[in-house]
Amino acid sequence: MEFTIKTGSPAKLKTGLLVLGAFAEGRLPALSAAADGAAEGRLAALIKRGDLEEKAGATLLVHDLPGVHAERVLLVSLGKHDEFGDKAYRDALAAAAKAISAGPAKDAVVALADAELSGRDMAWRLQQAARILADGAYRFDALKSDKKTRKERGAKKLCLLVSCELGAELDTAVLQGHAIASGMALAKDLGNLPGNHCTPTHLAETAESLGKQYKFDVEVLERDDMEKLGMGSFLSVARGSHQPPKFIVMHYKGGKAKAKPVVLVGKGITFDTGGISLKPAAEMDEMKFDMCGAASVLGTFKAVAQMGLPINLVGLVPTTENMPGGGATKPGDVVTSMSGQTIEVLNTDAEGRLILCDALTYAERFKPECVIDIATLTGACVVALGKIPSGLLANDDELAAEILRRGTESGDRAWQLPLWDEYQELLKSNFADMGNIGGRYAGTITAACFLSRFAKAYKWAHLDIAGTAWVSGDAKGATGRPVPLLSSFLIGRARAHAA
Repeated sequence: MEFTIKTGSPAKLKTGLLVLGAFAEGRLPALSAAADGAAEGRLAALIKRGDLEEKAGATLLVHDLPGVHAERVLLVSLGKHDEFGDKAYRDALAAAAKAISAGPAKDAVVALADAELSGRDMAWRLQQAARILADGAYRFDALKSDKKTRKERGAKKLCLLVSCELGAELDTAVLQGHAIASGMALAKDLGNLPGNHCTPTHLAETAESLGKQYKFDVEVLERDDMEKLGMGSFLSVARGSHQPPKFIVMHYKGGKAKAKPVVLVGKGITFDTGGISLKPAAEMDEMKFDMCGAASVLGTFKAVAQMGLPINLVGLVPTTENMPGGGATKPGDVVTSMSGQTIEVLNTDAEGRLILCDALTYAERFKPECVIDIATLTGACVVALGKIPSGLLANDDELAAEILRRGTESGDRAWQLPLWDEYQELLKSNFADMGNIGGRYAGTITAACFLSRFAKAYKWAHLDIAGTAWVSGDAKGATGRPVPLLSSFLIGRARAHAA
């Protein structure tokens, strides 16, 4: 998708589709009012008689509007003016994206960013617009046989129309939004691929391809390398699978040579049967999404490299299948992690933490500014928070607050849960330093407590994306989250370093 930014009269632009915003009360932002003036009040009249629903994101398509050169005008509701905020703006953009991607117009002009938002400047509005509009065009048809026979629809060229002076800051904002959408698309592609296609080897090859394309270093450690490092916890999960495990290490060096890196760690279970503690058959197909933490790290690397952020970034992706088999780890087995701590494996379906803990120990060698791990870790998080925010736990309150703020800014929100010492008691084991589960209660918290034991050397945060990495039902598929949150966090860090 190609983006441009322009100023000028919306009525005079020749385009297949012109997208304008309108408030429920009939109030029009500046660009919409200019188009309505050229149409002699036709848009205002349609709103007044109730043709456009009040809810933000409702749409009305008007053909051959008098006085306007566009072939079609899409009027998008911004909701009530006194309730207009980030969500209403995003809802309007998402509705526009859906119409643009499904419609016959080959190009479109979108004039929604001139609707003023309290506390949000034009750069933020344009970044959101570019990201949401580009993401709306995403389709996954890599494994379908009828790609050539399907009629292509949707605009490939989008112009973002503004009523302010253009400048480098606005160009950067659009570039960032487009790059984040590109990273989300990669994360979605990887998540949507089934386990027989998206293997640990495929993830490693994807990382190596990204490294070649964007000129950053990628190292892939094999089983022998991990054995030498003492990653007994990680390798215990891989024992039941015929697919070789991989440990992917990515180095993006956009910052100063001696600047400490941010480290992202992504859980990469490419298919999770539960191992010997076998999962129920219902919806087990969705366990191909158990590598969405890894996918989000790869997607974030793509976004960061495309933006050219001046920051140092390390990505760690431990990846394997979790399968039953003659060599598989059994409930009650005791394994030794890279840190030297021993773990009683009480449930082989609590495998994500077993691969992440060795990656968190490996992260110490980079003397990181901070570490964030991302994992589809616990069903308990979905029970606690549903599918709206990701769960957040951290050993540093300032880091947690920064992530929460960036989540709100990007619309990819998180919600913090406590990481109190009292919960550590639930991980006690009679036969090892700890068990890998903490019992029936507080499953998301005890999982994070387990990980915290391997992250004491640095500031660390854990994002549980079990509820947000994919959706089920008719719209089943990966969401690309939390690439927007992570990208916003890294943009913020890069700005802070520059300042």
